[in-house]
Amino acid sequence: QVQLVESGGGLVQAGGSLRLSCAASGRTFSSYAMAWFRQAPGKEREFVALISGNTHFAHYADSVKGRFTISRDNAKSTVYLQMNSLKPEDTAVYYCATNSFSGVIPRTASFEYEYWGQGTRVTVSS
Repeated sequence: QVQLVESGGGLVQAGGSLRLSCAASGRTFSSYAMAWFRQAPGKEREFVALISGNTHFAHYADSVKGRFTISRDNAKSTVYLQMNSLKPEDTAVYYCATNSFSGVIPRTASFEYEYWGQGTRVTVSS
């Protein structure tokens, strides 16, 4: 059983930074892509970033490119999302997700992911 547990959310002022973490368990972590999605109030869940299992490939939504960085530590079975220059529109619940693919080909639709964490809330004040 794959389990994902996010942490690191909170309240931050616009222009600030946060680092989210997602600890995975239940299978060989390094074989599979990990992704971050977010869902703002009243909006659909949207793709944020993806990193391949071997860490050689990362893909970002245009809205966060240049501000967010996804990384992973396969020894710790953890994926991170470093978020800089935060904006009020980044306010959302952030989820990590995974499935059984390597991540070399970007998959950005939420229906393509089978396993999800419970989410961590990020609030950016103006």
